[in-house]
Parts: sequence; C-alpha cells; structure tokens
Amino acid sequence: MPKRIVAALLILSVFTTVVPAQGSDGRPNILYILTDDQRYDSIRAFNQITHQRDESALGYVESPNVDWLVSQGTTFINTYVHATGCAPSRASIHLGRYPHRSGIYEFEYFNQTASHFETTLPEEMSRLGYQTFHVGKLGVRIRTTIDGKVRPYGMYEQDINFKQMWRDGFTDWSKGDIEEAAGQKLPEKIHADWLYTPGSGDRFEVTGSGLNDIPGLEDHSRAVDEKYNLIRMNTPKNPHAYGLGPIIGGVSPKPAGQTRDGHYVTQLGKFLGHPGDELKVGSQTYTGVDPQRPVFAHIGFDFPHTPVLPPKSFRNRFADRVYTIPQVDPDEQGKLPPQLTKLKNTKASNHFSDADQQQMVRDYYAFCAYGDQLVGEAADRFIGFSEAQGRPWMVVYICGDHGWKLNEHGLISKFTPWNIDSQNPIVVVSSDKRRFPAGKVVTDFTEFVDVMPTVLAAGGADLADPRLGFLDGYDLQAVAAGEIPARDYVLGESHAVTGPRATLRTKNFMFTMKTRPDKKRGQNQAWVQQAEIKDLEPVLYDLQRDPDELNNVAFDTAYTRVRDTMQKKLTDIVLGDGRVEVDWRTSTPQVYHFPVFAPGADDKVLTISQ
Repeated sequence: MPKRIVAALLILSVFTTVVPAQGSDGRPNILYILTDDQRYDSIRAFNQITHQRDESALGYVESPNVDWLVSQGTTFINTYVHATGCAPSRASIHLGRYPHRSGIYEFEYFNQTASHFETTLPEEMSRLGYQTFHVGKLGVRIRTTIDGKVRPYGMYEQDINFKQMWRDGFTDWSKGDIEEAAGQKLPEKIHADWLYTPGSGDRFEVTGSGLNDIPGLEDHSRAVDEKYNLIRMNTPKNPHAYGLGPIIGGVSPKPAGQTRDGHYVTQLGKFLGHPGDELKVGSQTYTGVDPQRPVFAHIGFDFPHTPVLPPKSFRNRFADRVYTIPQVDPDEQGKLPPQLTKLKNTKASNHFSDADQQQMVRDYYAFCAYGDQLVGEAADRFIGFSEAQGRPWMVVYICGDHGWKLNEHGLISKFTPWNIDSQNPIVVVSSDKRRFPAGKVVTDFTEFVDVMPTVLAAGGADLADPRLGFLDGYDLQAVAAGEIPARDYVLGESHAVTGPRATLRTKNFMFTMKTRPDKKRGQNQAWVQQAEIKDLEPVLYDLQRDPDELNNVAFDTAYTRVRDTMQKKLTDIVLGDGRVEVDWRTSTPQVYHFPVFAPGADDKVLTISQ
C-alpha cells in the first residue's frame, strides 16, 4: 500500500475505526473534486503533457499532489468547458447537458419543475443506491416550486452549506452587510469584505469602498487593505480605490488548514471517519458515513477564485519568484467585436504597475499550490477510507470550472471563449487501474458533459437506458478505451458578462459568434439565420499559425470558407438541434423550444476544406 495511503489511514484512525463495507457489490466509492477559476497551466503535469516543460509560460508552478493523481490515473488533457462562468459551467456537470439543451446560460436560479428538466447527477447516484455527500462550493443554482412557492432544492442527501460555514466562522474570508466598523456605528448598512483573524470565529476586520466616504473612517479600508497586502481588480480610471473591486492578491489572515478550503477537507474527513455519528460544524448538523452503502462524495473548493488569499506559509514560498507577464498585442484590440472589447472597461489589467502584476501572478499560483495540498489531503482521506473498507474507489479531479486570465489579452477575468478560459483537464483515477490506466493521457476532445455519464457508468447505470437519453456526453472510460470515435469539435455557449456568444473549437480552428440579439429569452428565434455576418460579431483563429488566439481572421478572405462552414455548423447545433431558452424568473418557468431546423446536427463530425 502506498505510503500516502497509509498516512491517510492513520489520519482516519484519529477519528475512529473504519467499519468494513458489508456485502460489497464491487461498485466503487467515488470522490468528485472541483476547483474554481483554476487555469490548467497551474499544474506542472499538465504543462509537461501539453508543452513539455515543468513551468507555465509565465513561470514557476507547484502541484505535487495533482501530479501524483496524473501518474496514477488517466488524464483527459483536451477537456473543455461549456460556459466560462462558474454557475452555468457547474450546471453542465451536474445535469450532463449543454447550455442550449438545459436553458442555463449564466447565473440564473433555475427551477427543476420546468417541463424540460431531467434528473441530476447526485439524484441518479442515489437511485443507484449510493449515499451522496457534498461540502464546499456547489455553485449549482437549483430551486424547486412547492405549493406555488419557490424553495431550495437539495440534490445531495447531505449537503453542508458553505456560506453558513462562513457565517459560523469556519473561514478566513466572507462578505456581507455591516452596520458598524472600528467600533463606529454606520449611518446605513454597507457591503464589505470580512477578513477573519486567528482566534475566536466571530472576530473579523472589514474593508469596503462604502467606508471611504464616512467621516472618521476615511482611512479604514486603506489600513485593512495594506495590512493584508491586498490588491484589487480596478479600472484605468480608478486604479487606487481602496476597498473597491474583487481581491486579486493578498495574504490570508488564517494559517494553512484554517481557511475556507481547509475546513472543507476537515468536514470530509469527519464524515468519512465517524460512521453513523451525529456531527456538527457550527450551527449545522450532519451524519457520518453509512458503511452499508457506497459513497458518492463531492468537495467543491473555492481556490483560486477571488479573493486570492494564499496562506502566509505558501505565499512566502513564491515571494522571490519573478514571472513573465503576458504582453498585449497592440493589433489585437482592433480586430475584436464589441462583445469582447467591452471587458476592457471592467476587467483590464494591463494598466497595473509592474509590482502589482507580479503580485497578481505570484499570489494566484501560490494559492493554487496551497489548493494542491488540500486536493491531496482530500484524495488521501477518501482513498484511505475506501482501502480500509475493502471497497474499490474512483477519484474524478477537474482542474477548475473554467480558467482565468493573468493579463492574457490585457485582462484579469474569465467569461471569454479563449483557450486559457476554457481548457480544463480532467483526471480519473481508479483503484483497479484497468478502467482508467495509470499514466495514460487521452488527447481526444472531451467535455464537461462527460462527467455525469462517467460517474453513472462507474456506479452501475446502464447508459443505454432510454431514461438517460437526455445525456449529451460520453463515458470517459469508453473514450479512453477508444470505443467511441473522436469528436471533431467541442461546444461552448456563455451569456454572462460578454452577452450571448457560442463557440466551436476544432484542433485547427476556433470560431465564436454572437448567438442572440439580447438576453430576452425565447424571442427573435430566427435572428441568427437572418442576420448579416458582421452582426454576428464573428471571431476566427487559425490555431496552427496563431496558438495564442490573437489574430482574428474572420473577415480575411482567405478564411471565408472556413468561417462560413463553422458558422453554419455552430448555428445548426446550438439553434437548430433542440435549443431551449427559459424564463426562470417565475415559480412556473416559461420554456421556449426553438424550431428544429437541423435535426442531428450535433454529430461530432466537421470537415473543413481549407
């Protein structure tokens, strides 16, 4: 047994004796790990696979635990997200459907009573006899309607509310309204960042731009920001506004292990280590694992999402690192459409000082390194628990619900269709090493909709069951085994921040276009078919000549045939092959089914005559 698993068993023994699985049917315990806003080049193994180097193009990264998972399992390196925003991306994983089939395009609170809605991943696992458990960020904004009233909807049998954990002090950062600061009563409530100090859970310091205009508190946000070395996302017009904008660099007020993410790992360990016991985390109660049933557990990490606050011990390890900051191509901006250029107004980073740009990158990669340690701890505890039970196990690790720019294209943000935002590899490790061979790398295109059928198949589901016919993805085990023909393309569609925009990516080209005139659901259904090409705001990159996606050749006559072929294919799929749009704002969601003018268009085949 590997030394790290022995260590995990020792950790579990601190809690209690693990009860062996009774009557195990051979189905594995499954752990699904997801990080947040993590770019693939923060993982050394992914850089080695993709670029034959240890480091990112920007510089040093550190990821020994994920590197170990890669060595033990199968890596799907060319996995792509469907929406480069947290909520719609996570919805595609939990629902197994593309955005144009679920109707979830951005940060809507969607309702499972909608007429087109299908079952969710954890509910299907429960149907298969699994106990389902979640801790950490979920990000799937699902609701239900009972007696005409919209209410929370629980997909997992046990789901620890991460925001309640924050409110109970199990965190290093939170946010919310405050009524006083520095002992002074405020004239009105102000929204602020809360930075929890070591000691009692309810001690925290606040910083927020609303404090800057209150007599006696003019310097309060400045003092707190400087204490924790915070830098924030800002605009060229307002580069030094203390307390304003998301935190993109700084140091956590708590040591490693006592941050938000550290507490998530602790609760996962308690769940696995206390079979059948009644457990508490702050004001919440839950029950320890049932040894009689297989486990499907999901841990959703917050790192490296803003606020980017690595613990001091990790930040110090990166303090002397010097990074190569991506340079902005002066010709790029003039070739981009309004949907993408408008990000420059709120997400720009090229105006940052050299010192701030270096800190922005150092703190991001330091935060990823800290998160890597926690990923290793979570996997070790889960594997150790399963080994002690005598039950097979499987770990599904996803590097980010999407990526993050560190001055690529002059931005610090997500929400765009560029590769750095949308390539997020998956690693699957299985105890038998047969379904997912150790050290194997699959270069075929894979997508986030593949996660649900992969987990269901491992849990014993028959994917040929017509009841699961709604699934848009494939079982990754079948992909790894070569049982499924390689996709020619991957799909994406995201409406958040940029506005409605869909993407079609092949090995040689990336094409993206505006899909709707606005965000009014169900209206103007024939707009794309009637619009002129310029109104679609197309972007086309020749990835062989332009791997950094800087030169939009959509209106270059040498690429007209490529553009038109990809535009037709994308239109046929996302608008003509079962598109759904939903007005989620009412207790009875209004579902709009678009006319099917290209049935079967999503056949995964695309031939481009260059």
